[in-house]
Amino acid sequence: MEALSTSPPLTACASTPGIGLDVEPVLPRQARTVRDTGLEPRFVTALVLKTMHASGKTALSMLTGRLRLSIGVVREVLQGLVAEQQVEVAWSGESDIDVHYQLTAFGQRAAAEYLAESRYIGPAPVTLEAWRAVVEGQSLRQPDAPRATPAELQALLAEDGTEPALRDLLGAALHSQRPLMLYGPSGGGKTTLARKLARLRQDPIAVPYAVLVKNEIVQVYDPALHPAPLQARAMEDRRSCDARWALCRRPLVHVGAELARDMLELRLDAASGVLRAPSHLLANNGLLILDDLGRQRVPAAEVLHRWLGALESGLDHVAVPGGASHALPFDVSLVLATSLAPEAVLDESCLRRIGYRIPVGPLSEHGYRALVRRQCRLRGIEPSEDAIDYLIHELHRRTRRALLAAWPHELLGRIVDFAGFAGEVPRLDCPSLARAWSSLFSHEAGTEAGEPLSTPMPASSEPGDTP
Repeated sequence: MEALSTSPPLTACASTPGIGLDVEPVLPRQARTVRDTGLEPRFVTALVLKTMHASGKTALSMLTGRLRLSIGVVREVLQGLVAEQQVEVAWSGESDIDVHYQLTAFGQRAAAEYLAESRYIGPAPVTLEAWRAVVEGQSLRQPDAPRATPAELQALLAEDGTEPALRDLLGAALHSQRPLMLYGPSGGGKTTLARKLARLRQDPIAVPYAVLVKNEIVQVYDPALHPAPLQARAMEDRRSCDARWALCRRPLVHVGAELARDMLELRLDAASGVLRAPSHLLANNGLLILDDLGRQRVPAAEVLHRWLGALESGLDHVAVPGGASHALPFDVSLVLATSLAPEAVLDESCLRRIGYRIPVGPLSEHGYRALVRRQCRLRGIEPSEDAIDYLIHELHRRTRRALLAAWPHELLGRIVDFAGFAGEVPRLDCPSLARAWSSLFSHEAGTEAGEPLSTPMPASSEPGDTP
């Protein structure tokens, strides 16, 4: 089950759908022969026999579709199996493509032996060498890779109340392609901001369905994390593309406090008998967010030292359950988010390797007003400047609660909830805001309007913004 030393041709062939006028190639070129696949003939033969064993009488078109191999490759294998009397033609139509095959008694026994070695039935894997080459070619760290422009970043954050200075910091961090840390109080919008950054690069990439790593199959493609490109349309000459690769948008993978040490390694799927790649490797060529840094079940420094080292080398050594480790490609845009002080989470040597540490705190009054208006538009509520004045001056300032990005979304949601329960049209007015505010903060002492909270609202540079 070893891969051949000859890797499949990596000349790309598929056109990028709906991305401007300059159409760039994405998917590798289709393998025409078994040798072109980079896989051993015995391995491909085993996949064909196992698939036929599970399907019974099998059409040639079904075999090529399930294995995602070209007709030429499947025919080459079938010709050998027919000659060895393990497969026979069950039915043939007028076309040489319209053929059905079935296993003989010899073929049934051979398929059973292959299934005892590996239960995997699915798309033929690509080689590890091919995966590494494609990941490297699609890396945003390439000198000619596109970079986010000031106009793109401004359009992305236009309605979030983000200050120009923060946009400039984010832009520089994104341009550097170095790891980025967002830190600040809970509710400041760090996670929302981090996830938004993925929208800057939605161009298609190639992701393998599975990869053959020495004697083991590692499943890589995950439809939940590797969605199809936006504005999808028919690609140029799709039949010439290697169907073992899926055309996807750059992924966004978000992990948080649930991260444990075993989630960083390969996982054996008992049902299929294949290994599943850990989440951080599924983020290859995309955005990887580690949220709630410092609250994981594995020390933050341990995770960061491993990932930062892997990013520098382009390879992460992941362990097989009960076995050795494999060096698999690792290329992501890494964003960290924490409500803790960076120095309390990571040591100095780790902090030095993080490119940018950007504080994300309370909004200015101008930014907060813009965010409230945006939440109103999203919910179909007419914004009221008098009500927004009341929210800022009577509720926030008199309770000394900071203007955090989380509050407009939460307050407007509660206004909608109360109105829906009462069978009324939701309105942004002072009584509605007071009721929503009371329901949000009534569990804390001193949350009535006019009673100061223990968390003071930082001074703002906006005119008239001091309590």
